[in-house]
Amino acid sequence: MARRGCRAWLERLVVLIVSLDLTLNFASAQLRYSIPEELAAGAVVGNIAKDLGLDTSALNSRGFRIVSGSTEPLFQLNNGILHVDRKIDREEVCERISTCVINIKTVLENPLEVHYVAIEVLDVNDHSPTFSENETNLEISESALPGARFQLQGARDPDSDMYSIQLYRLSQNDHFRLEVKDRGEDGKIPVLYLHKALDKETARSHRLLLTAVDGGKPARSGTMGILVNVLDVNDNMPVFAKDSYAAVLNENSPIGTTIMQVNATDLDDGLNGEVIYSFGNNVNNKLRKLFEVDANTGEIIVKGLIDFEAKDRYELDIKASDRGPVPLATEKSVIITIVDLNDNTPEIEVTSFSRAIPEDSKPGTTVALISVNDNDSGVNGKVICYISEDVPFTLTPSLQDNMYSIVTKSLLDREQQSHYDVTIIAKDAGEKALSSHRTISVTVSDVNDNSPEFSTSPYTFYITENNAAGSSLFSVSAHDCDEGDNALISYNIVRNGDQHKKITSFLNINSENGVIVALKSFDFETVKTFQFQVVATDSGTPSLSSNVTVNVFILDQNDNAPVILYPLSSNGSAEGVEEIPRNVNAGHLVSKVRAYDADIGYNGWLLFSLQEVTDHSLFGLDRYTGQIRTLRSFTETDEAEHKLLILVKDNGNISLSATATVIVKVVEPKEAFAASDVKSAAKDEEGNDVTFYLMITLGSVSVLFLISIIVLIAMQCSKSTDYTSKYLQETNYDGTLCHSIQYRSGDKRYMLVGPRMSIGSTIVPGSHANTLVLPDRRRPSEEVRKITLSQGSSGMNAHD
Repeated sequence: MARRGCRAWLERLVVLIVSLDLTLNFASAQLRYSIPEELAAGAVVGNIAKDLGLDTSALNSRGFRIVSGSTEPLFQLNNGILHVDRKIDREEVCERISTCVINIKTVLENPLEVHYVAIEVLDVNDHSPTFSENETNLEISESALPGARFQLQGARDPDSDMYSIQLYRLSQNDHFRLEVKDRGEDGKIPVLYLHKALDKETARSHRLLLTAVDGGKPARSGTMGILVNVLDVNDNMPVFAKDSYAAVLNENSPIGTTIMQVNATDLDDGLNGEVIYSFGNNVNNKLRKLFEVDANTGEIIVKGLIDFEAKDRYELDIKASDRGPVPLATEKSVIITIVDLNDNTPEIEVTSFSRAIPEDSKPGTTVALISVNDNDSGVNGKVICYISEDVPFTLTPSLQDNMYSIVTKSLLDREQQSHYDVTIIAKDAGEKALSSHRTISVTVSDVNDNSPEFSTSPYTFYITENNAAGSSLFSVSAHDCDEGDNALISYNIVRNGDQHKKITSFLNINSENGVIVALKSFDFETVKTFQFQVVATDSGTPSLSSNVTVNVFILDQNDNAPVILYPLSSNGSAEGVEEIPRNVNAGHLVSKVRAYDADIGYNGWLLFSLQEVTDHSLFGLDRYTGQIRTLRSFTETDEAEHKLLILVKDNGNISLSATATVIVKVVEPKEAFAASDVKSAAKDEEGNDVTFYLMITLGSVSVLFLISIIVLIAMQCSKSTDYTSKYLQETNYDGTLCHSIQYRSGDKRYMLVGPRMSIGSTIVPGSHANTLVLPDRRRPSEEVRKITLSQGSSGMNAHD
């Protein structure tokens, strides 16, 4: 009853000793607990979180766990409290070890902490001493002298020292006494001591009871019966040749290897002198599985696998017996020392590991913690660790033995390499070195460190005018070497400055794909080219951006019809009346149709043709200059009035046109002179028939007009320097201001300026930039003014 109460008290005892050993290496600490063996599963060992001062609310998020090896775990963690996972039998876990300590490692991450916990399993006296046999037989010759000793099979108690066998007791008798031989690690061995000589005639046998008692309170015990048979005289025992035997054996020696040979002799004759060898009674079954002895030769032979890591020294009892009717035997201890060989490869264990590391991590950032172990001893157990490949990682040793950190040794760049397979090699220092390796995969996570890059810089696009409003014009594209949101690009148009905003306000960009859409139709005659900037911004935090310049050139289309400048009536229609004398000769200049086209190139190159004419034989039209000349002299039968319909068209793919009507009235010479004005005199290149007086009159009028025009041009230049400066910078201008025309079209006023061209020359298509729009400073009713500075005229995109 008392025994059960003591055991229940021990099972309720959880924590006896807590010792905290804090170190600064990897934020690690060590705890020590003590528990009795045989605790039920789920019993509390200790509150690790409380003893370490950890925040219990963060244990799960930090991955608080036990780092277990290959063996089945004995403990488990639950909310920082250490529990027994299954019933622990000290004799199974720590066989023949005086102090049973189980070491475990616990790990927390973010930040990384490693804590070492030692649990000492206290022995409970839960085993009684047992003998291998319930009864043993001894045969002792009656000639045995007092003082003879006979070693008995000792009892076995798996409990620790304090609960192991403490003493033996022998039942009361007259002939035998009990001695106890202390064999240290192998325990106490009972020896039967012959106190009084035997007499076979008095008693043929003796029955004894041997009791083994352990050190428990209350003590446990076990018994074995001893039957002593008294034999007749065989008075010489075998004697070993040496007082002691010792041998050295390499571990992993092949089965059948002879370790050594013992030799014993017996002075008796016959069967009483023949010696046979065997193991002593005290050699347990484990030793019998590893070694065997040849009964005839005394050779000790390897029978099983010899492992230095399991045990490095063995002590065997070899018994030499004769073959007499009453065999005599003697025993001798043989000590076999095991030599360690380098037969264990190093073991690599990853204690903690961060699978992803940011690419902006500084050199020295910890990626993983590893521990290495080699079960060999001496230099065979010394391990060197290193990383085999040329990777930006290195191993650094810690203050704890055989603990290493994998840290970065240089800067990382995910765009160059996003994944590393790091192979750790552990190699021992044995003569024939053994090594092992383990590969861990490290992923480099992305950081927003790359700005978007445009595929082209700058962009140049050509679009035709009159594009459909709302349709896509072109697109820009950028690429970001990052990944995920860091590579997700959005596009925007830079809108700054009044003029820049005015242009870009008609543009819109798709923020996702960079497609640019015009919100209105462009007119080449209004704007020929413009420039803006697009910004590409990624979605990282913080975001990065880059910009690109986009140059846009508007291409001309034939969208402007020719405009008739002359003839032009007061009501704005293209119609005029010309009077010529009847006596003019062939080739006389009747009039000249003037027109312009706002387009450029072939779209603005004008051609003239007669659509309708009263008499085709009388008038001709120059298709390039628009000059109307007589083809022959007038006759009396020719009509006095002729109507000419002139078609003016450009050279576009789909040509546009305009028409002008010229009414030619044929008058008598005297009437023609009276009706002549300054303009008719300036156009007439056939001056041979003009009288001297008319020449004086025309010259005077011309001088007056010239003075008026010079004053007018000076006034216009002083008030409208912007227009003249723009014209003077035109690259097509040759520097000679020889001709200018001001005219009105609708609510706008124009000035055409051009260099001198000979009569009948071909007008080369070009820009209409020589046409200046002048502010209207005249009254609405004011007529169109035409001024001629020199003979002949021409203009860019204007035909005189």
